[in-house]
Amino acid sequence: MPPEPPALPASHRPTVAQIESWRALIRDVPDFPRSGVLFRDITPLLYDPRALREVNDALAAAARAMQPTLIAGIEARGFIFAVAVAERLGLPFVPVRKPGKLPGKAASAAYALEYGASSLELHLDPSVRGQRAVVIDDVVATGGSAEATARLLRELGATVAGFAFLAELAALDGRAQLAEYAVEALLRI
Repeated sequence: MPPEPPALPASHRPTVAQIESWRALIRDVPDFPRSGVLFRDITPLLYDPRALREVNDALAAAARAMQPTLIAGIEARGFIFAVAVAERLGLPFVPVRKPGKLPGKAASAAYALEYGASSLELHLDPSVRGQRAVVIDDVVATGGSAEATARLLRELGATVAGFAFLAELAALDGRAQLAEYAVEALLRI
């Protein structure tokens, strides 16, 4: 059994009231992007400046506890939070993108989705070799994109310090794919 991931210090944990207010700003969209999939839309949360600031602060606190030297964000909604976290922590940011979106040479990793398959890419330059990366995304569902991101980072010589998510879809158990890493999710839905 892997060691217990480091806990976010209690003084930096969001309050129950904050968590509930964020949860209320995430709407369910049935049958998107495909029939049978329940999409979690964070647009209302992004529209609320107070909630967005609180979430970015909480994600930055979670990442800081993992002692990163680099922040990676998964396309596309992960970018929204990852750039803010990198800025708050004064660290470099690298985008992990869908195929064909990066202009330079890139490494690639395939993964399975709830509703199909895809892959992600990471630039070879600037190099992530020797960096200690925290990966930020909006939601962890099955864990496929997060695990693929970890593979890419390790393949390119980085250490994966952990993951920080706005929300975890507990029923899909994506955390199981990330069992060897520290994982913080601000809320479970």
